[in-house]
Amino acid sequence: MKLKSFMGLLASERLKLGRSPIWLLVPVSPVIGLVIGLLTSLDGTSAAEQYAVLQSAVLTLHAMLLLPILTGIFASFVCRFEHGGGGWKSMLSLPVTRRGLYLAKFVTVAVLLGITQLLTMAALVLATYYHDIAGGIDWAIAWPSLLSGWVACLPLAALQLWASIGWSSFAAPLAINVAFTLPNILIVNSADYGPFYPWAQPALAMLSVSGGGMDFGAFTLPIENVLITIGGSFVVFLLGGLVHMQRKEI
Repeated sequence: MKLKSFMGLLASERLKLGRSPIWLLVPVSPVIGLVIGLLTSLDGTSAAEQYAVLQSAVLTLHAMLLLPILTGIFASFVCRFEHGGGGWKSMLSLPVTRRGLYLAKFVTVAVLLGITQLLTMAALVLATYYHDIAGGIDWAIAWPSLLSGWVACLPLAALQLWASIGWSSFAAPLAINVAFTLPNILIVNSADYGPFYPWAQPALAMLSVSGGGMDFGAFTLPIENVLITIGGSFVVFLLGGLVHMQRKEI
């Protein structure tokens, strides 16, 4: 796969998304996080704990529910045009490979997730300055949290892209994704299931990383457990989607 051809595929994906309403969805979760942050009361919270409380308020709903759901929406959107009017045949009639097309769509989803995380960082910065927290934003905590959340979404992006390529329905993959995301409210507090549940990994990655371990709910896990889940599921889902794309009847 030549780099020039791959960059052309990325440009094509960008042009297609430029005509879609997806850009209205990208800032939804960051805006909600900002509103929650602005409304969070820090009265009675010690100065040393104010930032941690605020970051948790801004990120919890985003990491636990909205970000995994947006991952499914982004994956469905990048396949929406090909499923209509013989789009797959038209695209593959060009001098491009199936592998290149699949990877271009995956990279597009990853970029959209990255933009969402950057906007969430901006929301956290604004909320921090609004509350006039001493010392401002703690970058040593904020950047690892947002970056690890993005990485934890990559297996879900691969899985949702696999499902979106397989189903011509726009709604079916989204419905399944939502159905598996909602149990996060309970699963993230489970030491038995949380470390191995793909939809819970963004929340586990973002909601407090400290001291070489990962704290969530009432439990502390070695970070290696979560990384194995993220890395292992990413390889399985990415290769599974790629094999399906190679064998897909057009």
